[in-house]
Amino acid sequence: MREFLRIDGRKLSYLDFGGPGHPLLALHGHYNEASAFAPLAEALAPRWRVIALDQRGHGASDRAESYERDDYVADVAAFHQHLNVGPAAVLGHSLGGVNAYQYASRHADRVTALIVEDIGAVVDCDWSFTTRLPRPAPSRDALASALGGAAPYLECSFRESKDGWGFSFDIDDTVASQKALNGDHWTDWEAVTCPTLLIRGTRSDELMADHAREMIARRPDQARLVELPAGHVVHHDAQAQFAAAVSAFLSKSVGVPGGGE
Repeated sequence: MREFLRIDGRKLSYLDFGGPGHPLLALHGHYNEASAFAPLAEALAPRWRVIALDQRGHGASDRAESYERDDYVADVAAFHQHLNVGPAAVLGHSLGGVNAYQYASRHADRVTALIVEDIGAVVDCDWSFTTRLPRPAPSRDALASALGGAAPYLECSFRESKDGWGFSFDIDDTVASQKALNGDHWTDWEAVTCPTLLIRGTRSDELMADHAREMIARRPDQARLVELPAGHVVHHDAQAQFAAAVSAFLSKSVGVPGGGE
């Protein structure tokens, strides 16, 4: 079910996949939106109720004037408070992964477990792909064709407008968001106190193996690493394995039965 909240005069949208399970807040990456987590929500039900946010400037949420780190974290805090579900597990991919661990570090009493998908504690984002994204195309098929092999990763964000087919995010806003994402975030990563699962794709061009291992080494008592045969978008490339890893981790860290290694 699609729901909305308002923060500072802006509308934020989210998808509540429902069910009786424990809440799992999900934060997507650039180029995506809440609907990207539909397969995960189905796989984790009924033990987990996935509630996924369309982050500022994405999906059905309003565009914003700023895409700085504090802006995203404030949105997550407002989203979590609006849900009124109490402390919860949080999962984030890429942009959403940084947002998730920064939220967990700054609101430790609100996060029971953390899953970070394929993003590091130091981010050096390349926005050249963003600037090369096709502008409105005459049809959905034409847009997919222009994207080539990247189309399956962006198709949840395809939208039709009066100008043709494009995306639910603004290209210039995305570049601004990627620039703001860059930097050294070790302080936030090391400040997280809850059980943490870092998931890396073995073919990722974003999170290198050595960096992932350093992230675990800096939090040896709380964080563990799982590597799956996938690129940067692990939940897409290794859908079943990703869901199984998340379920097993949550079962151990939060005490909800039903997961397996």
